[in-house]
Amino acid sequence: MNLPIPRVPRLAVALGLAMLLLAGCGFHLRNALRLPPDLGPLRVVAANEDSPLVLELRDALRRGGAEVASPGAADAAATATLQVVSERWGENPISIDQFGRSQEFNLRYAVIFRLQRADGTDLVPQQAIELSRDYVSVPTESVGTAGEREILARELRREMLSAVLRRIDAVSRLPRVEGDTP
Repeated sequence: MNLPIPRVPRLAVALGLAMLLLAGCGFHLRNALRLPPDLGPLRVVAANEDSPLVLELRDALRRGGAEVASPGAADAAATATLQVVSERWGENPISIDQFGRSQEFNLRYAVIFRLQRADGTDLVPQQAIELSRDYVSVPTESVGTAGEREILARELRREMLSAVLRRIDAVSRLPRVEGDTP
């Protein structure tokens, strides 16, 4: 008696092999933002309330499950506060050509922030984050330079948003001891 052996399609074998390799590499999806359960309503305040970073922080915190109060909330004493103390951009020339014109620049973005509970205690003490990127701007070919700088600024803002949220998330994941402050 000769039983036919089923043929396994190559795609199924390739998918199975890929799943085995990914399972063994240690890759894990990033967990969602975790906020302290006792944080309560949160408001985001800054000198410039219309800053793209402040607006994106509010949206990201809402997506993370926080109850974000409006900037002019009447009961500000009963809300935790994420304060963007300062937000600064800087641009420095790195190199110049033979005619003394800047060709390469360093774009810097620095933010100082802190997160306080409703009772005024620091959950995330005041700290600074600084990010930077280098880019080339050939003086004789200025087409696209402003667009490249704007793309870099958006990328830096997105990375800054992630960095601030990661710091809040890291403090939220710390084991808490009764009466202890991070």
